[in-house]
Amino acid sequence: MALHKYLPHTDDSVRQMLEACGVASLDELYADVPAELRLKGKYALPEALAESEIAYAFDSLMRRNLPLVCFAGAGAYDHYTPAAIPAMLSRSEFATAYTPYQPEISQGTLQYIFEYQSMMCSLTGLDVSNASMYDGATATAEAMIMAVNSARKRRRVLVSATLNPATAAVVNTYARYHRIAVEVIPQKDGVTDRAELEMMLGAGDVAGVIVQTPNYRGLLEDLSGWADLIHAAKALLIINTPAIALASVKSQGEWGADIAVGDAQSLGMPLNYGGPYLGYMCTTNALMRKMPGRIVGATTDELGQRVFVLTLQAREQHIRRQKATSNICSNQGIMTLHAAIYMSLMGADGLREVNRISANAAHYLASELQNTGKMKLSNPSKPYLNEFTMTMTDPYTTGQLLDALKQRGILGGVAIDDREVIIAVTEKRTPQEINEYIETVINL
Repeated sequence: MALHKYLPHTDDSVRQMLEACGVASLDELYADVPAELRLKGKYALPEALAESEIAYAFDSLMRRNLPLVCFAGAGAYDHYTPAAIPAMLSRSEFATAYTPYQPEISQGTLQYIFEYQSMMCSLTGLDVSNASMYDGATATAEAMIMAVNSARKRRRVLVSATLNPATAAVVNTYARYHRIAVEVIPQKDGVTDRAELEMMLGAGDVAGVIVQTPNYRGLLEDLSGWADLIHAAKALLIINTPAIALASVKSQGEWGADIAVGDAQSLGMPLNYGGPYLGYMCTTNALMRKMPGRIVGATTDELGQRVFVLTLQAREQHIRRQKATSNICSNQGIMTLHAAIYMSLMGADGLREVNRISANAAHYLASELQNTGKMKLSNPSKPYLNEFTMTMTDPYTTGQLLDALKQRGILGGVAIDDREVIIAVTEKRTPQEINEYIETVINL
């Protein structure tokens, strides 16, 4: 008979455990735990329910959620997930997201990591990719640490004011505990102020520069000449870009970046209330051994068959602890597989088509919202892809806008403050939904 209703221990198993521990009772086992911290009553658990009752209870909770048509972005985007992806992800061969510690028997896992890394290198225009980042924010923070480790004695990192604030917060947290000084490059007209960057680089002691394009406001930054400027100061250039945008905008490699990072959630990953997502990281051959995670390569076995191997493993399990990079355990394998399937299904033309549809719809919506006279583009002279920032005209506020849209079942965007709102449009937004957004603004 079980000692506790919800625990599988029998009286005999508890007795054997106590004997092995050399104590006479459970009270003696927990003697070191202060009495005021011990649970003295029953567990706060409900009475047992039948399976059908449990299903009904959870369905009732789910029905309390209010599904909204999503025009919000700011780092997480509502793209379509092809039906083939969940079907393939559900296969038993891909049932674990953990690191392939025994690579010789993990050929399926190694293959999709290899394919993912190959496609990410094509997108970013850089030499090598890992497959071990949790999200775009942590990938950016890890890139900062790479830059400092490569610079050795320099511990200043410059971060653009147009970086997503959530990403900047993670960067600052990492920096605090690695004794890295983070300084913000001011923005001008919605983009990074190059003149200020030049002045800050001139002060010396800079290990790296982090910038985002499209940036937090959705604007495409002109990074012409940045790489030469930053490299002349013996620093590294780190560029953060949403993965799907790379099919249509200039890649980090084309800008001359040393490290490419960002979130791959835009590759058809459902929003899922914030995750799981996938951060990507690509870099040059010169920085490969500074990169956290692992790299999978292809070779042939003694029979001449194509096989996959862990080419580089820069963790303390494999090399001396003092030479190890960040200890990232689970390699986001399932989300890596998700991204690999999405990119292989869509192909280069498909990815560009998603961007084309999204951008056309975004520019149409922005133009029509301006025509209402109640909103205007915050940075009308700056180019954008599928996300843009609008300013409310007097006396309207973002609170009024978002509340009115919510009443019509629309998540209208991400408010920067009472006057400005960031709006994102993806290929999922229909003409009817876009026109309903416009009608709501007309009727404010």
